[in-house]
Amino acid sequence: MNRSDLIAALQKKENLTEKVATEIINLIFDGFTNVMKNGGRIEIRGFGSFHVREYKSYKGRNPKTGKIVEVKPKKGPFFKVGTEMKKRINIC
Repeated sequence: MNRSDLIAALQKKENLTEKVATEIINLIFDGFTNVMKNGGRIEIRGFGSFHVREYKSYKGRNPKTGKIVEVKPKKGPFFKVGTEMKKRINIC
């Protein structure tokens, strides 16, 4: 399922216009993004949790040239599946 599928499902289930459904989905995703940008954690009971992981710098290799390059430290989103979701998937 992608973003447009999610919008279409919300639109159909709640009998909303596409514009309103899009605004709702954007509001949710923007809220998630803002929380994680500020170092917060998002937990959805029965589904999972999102947080930001920090990665240290390291030496990498450019596959095209073979040259060793320094990769700067970075942050990335991380998702951990909840126990209840694992159970639901394994039962079906």
